[in-house]
Formats: sequence, C-alpha cells, structure tokens
Amino acid sequence: MKNTGAQLQDFLDKMLNSTAYQRGNATEYSPNNVTFNSASPLAGKRIAFLGSLVTYGFAAKGKSFVDYLQARDDVQVTKSAISGTTLAGLETGGYLDRLEHDFSANSHYDLFVCQLSTNDNRHGKVLGNITPSDQWDNFDCSTTLGAIEEICHYVRAHFDCPLTFYTCLQDDPAGQYANLIAQLKKLQAKWDFTIIDLFHNQGLLASTAAHPNAMFDDVHPTQEGYLKIWLPVFKRELTAILAS
Repeated sequence: MKNTGAQLQDFLDKMLNSTAYQRGNATEYSPNNVTFNSASPLAGKRIAFLGSLVTYGFAAKGKSFVDYLQARDDVQVTKSAISGTTLAGLETGGYLDRLEHDFSANSHYDLFVCQLSTNDNRHGKVLGNITPSDQWDNFDCSTTLGAIEEICHYVRAHFDCPLTFYTCLQDDPAGQYANLIAQLKKLQAKWDFTIIDLFHNQGLLASTAAHPNAMFDDVHPTQEGYLKIWLPVFKRELTAILAS
C-alpha cells in the first residue's frame, strides 16, 4: 500500500495532466484577464473568507472565486485558505487556528464568509451536537458542529459583522455532507447567519454539467468554473446579503 505522500503525488500528477485542469486553467480564464467593474455593488466592501481547498482554488492554480471578486468587483478581501484543513480541531493551520491569527479585529469587515468544509467527514471528525439555545460559549471544538458554533461566537464577539457559510459541490453517496448541511441549517435559528447553498443549487449543477472543464473532479473547480459559474452566483448572493 502506498503511503500518504505517494498517494498525494499520484493525485497531483493526475490533476496536472488532466484535460480539465489544462483547458480549464487556460490563460483566458485568469483573474489577471477579467474586466474590472468599478460600478459593482460590491466595490470597496471588506469581506473575509475562511476555508480550505475550494476557497483556496486547489485545482485552479491557487485562484478561486475570492480572487475574481477582488479582480473584477474591487472587493477588499482577506483570504485564509489551506487545502485539506477541517472545521473541527485546534491543529495549527486548521480553521479555528487561522480564525484567531489571520483576521484583524481592526479590519471592520462588512461580511465574514466561511466554507463548510468537505474535509471533516473525510478525516473522520466527529459531527457532534448542537448546544442548547442559551449556550453561547464553551463549545466542543473537537467536533464539527462545536467548531461551527465557535466560529459563530468568535465572529460575533470580535468582528460584529454578518456571517455567511457556503456549501460545496461533492459526490455524497452516504449523505454525510448533506447531513452536515442539514445540521448547519438548524444552527441558523440560534446564530442568525446566512447560507449560500451551492450543494443544492440546481442551476449551478446544470451549468457545471454543461462545462466539462469547469471542474477537475466532483469537488475542485478550475479557473473556468470559478469565473463562469461560481463568480456570478457569489456576486448575486453576496450583494443580496449585504443589502439586507
């Protein structure tokens, strides 16, 4: 059996040599080549993004929808994203570690956006439980739901700005990610955040199916996917959230 390093190298080789990666990351799709829109309703908005591989742009040369929002719509972004990281846990480089170290309370964010990671299930993190409606701290951050509540608490306490979670695309035959999304929606009543639910977005799924080079696999968009499919969705959703 191959070790983890060898498996990762095999995956990277497969990705880099794939047609979707090579065509989907053609120069024409680069953030450097988008047309700047100074009249965007998002221009000048300060938005923080916390996530893992999809927020980073793992199959898009490190460029994601975040970088397109910055290049096209003049969003003032703070992007903290490391591939393979989880919501749950206090490991260096994980969500909670970066939440504390990568964002400044003096930045006066207009919005904080957090990716609902697909990695927790893959790494065997315990889902956990939603705490009572009158519990506002002391969460079990070793669990995914406890970590989500800690993020809600931290953003409210330190940034005092609206919070949005977004879901990802993923083949989910066992329904684990769908269940996590269902639990996230239950948490809305307690913490009053919004959700950009890409996982259940039929229009986005149809557009993805119509663009064979928009995704390297079931999880990772290419630059073409971010630019043509994800960017319009995020621009529309973020504009609506900030206007509400």
